[in-house]
Amino acid sequence: MTITELFADFAHRPIDAVTGLPDLTPEQLNAHPGSHPNSIAWLLWHIGREVDVQLSGLSGEPQVWEKYRERFGLGAIGDTVGYGHTPEQASEIVVNDQGLLTDYVTAALTALIDYANTLSAEDFGVVIDENWTPPVTRGVRLVSIVDDAAQHAGQAAYAAGELH
Repeated sequence: MTITELFADFAHRPIDAVTGLPDLTPEQLNAHPGSHPNSIAWLLWHIGREVDVQLSGLSGEPQVWEKYRERFGLGAIGDTVGYGHTPEQASEIVVNDQGLLTDYVTAALTALIDYANTLSAEDFGVVIDENWTPPVTRGVRLVSIVDDAAQHAGQAAYAAGELH
């Protein structure tokens, strides 16, 4: 198994988790279990955005979001990523279509896998960010992106289990 095959398998795990969620009503998608500011819709939207924005920074390619922005209809808040959202900002992320959320997450992570498939094994070891100690390699950044997606997919699954 090559490093790109291993990464593709790893990066597909959040897709499997998101597509495995039970069917949720718009009310369930946008509920705030335990009064938490992040709804399931917010969590799924955020997965797509954090993958998409960071991938665009790595690849230099446009964000997948460009194909989804109008369909989401979130206005300016939709163009953010969600990091540092206040509870009020998080509550502005209202999405009634679970399929749209799943499609966006899948598209963003598939684009990440496609990008990784263009890399050589050596490319994974290239330092891309000197602002950390130790400096961050491309491989570490890619793993970090997927780790964040997997954590949020797990949070969505837990919340969905509580509501379903």
